[in-house]
Amino acid sequence: MIICVTNRLLCKGNFLERIEQIAKALPYSIILREKDLPLEEYEQLALECEGICRKYNVPLVINSYIAAARKLKASYIHLPAEIFLKHRKELSGFRQAGASVHSAEEAKFSEIMGADYLIAGHIFHTGCKRGVPPRGLDFLRQVCSAVSIPVFAIGGISESNANEVLKAGADGICMMSQLMGCDNVEAVFEGYREIFAENKKLKD
Repeated sequence: MIICVTNRLLCKGNFLERIEQIAKALPYSIILREKDLPLEEYEQLALECEGICRKYNVPLVINSYIAAARKLKASYIHLPAEIFLKHRKELSGFRQAGASVHSAEEAKFSEIMGADYLIAGHIFHTGCKRGVPPRGLDFLRQVCSAVSIPVFAIGGISESNANEVLKAGADGICMMSQLMGCDNVEAVFEGYREIFAENKKLKD
């Protein structure tokens, strides 16, 4: 399973065209990150992206902007764990609510408080977190062992290390820069589908 996390500043070409290419490849969901946008601009962009995602029945996930999610009557929201835990009582109306975690303890508490899935990271070195040491595969194993809900790994994941992430217990991966900047979105998805399929064979 692949979650796309957007970053229009890294996007190659037109952002909405890229969203359509990604949605057409049928990821688990698309998280509209874009945390630098003012609320009104974020809401407008979310409306445009939602229209695209609806065509392919792919969930568009509102990231962090609880007010925007309410205004847009969104079904999906994703929050950093500390915000998720603080505002958990406000999230009961969403079909799915996820949390980003940075420790096994955060993961356990987020599950107890009703998170439907977790994003754990960052696992490997990534340009998005320059100067910040990665948490590594041991951290990922601890998170995956601590909870029973799906865990998606994020941070520096590529076709060369995705299998290690899956072996550590992750149910899927999150991708940002690779999907935003690649030449062929479908080819990227196909490469990872082969890795997922091979990993499943080994587990079976």
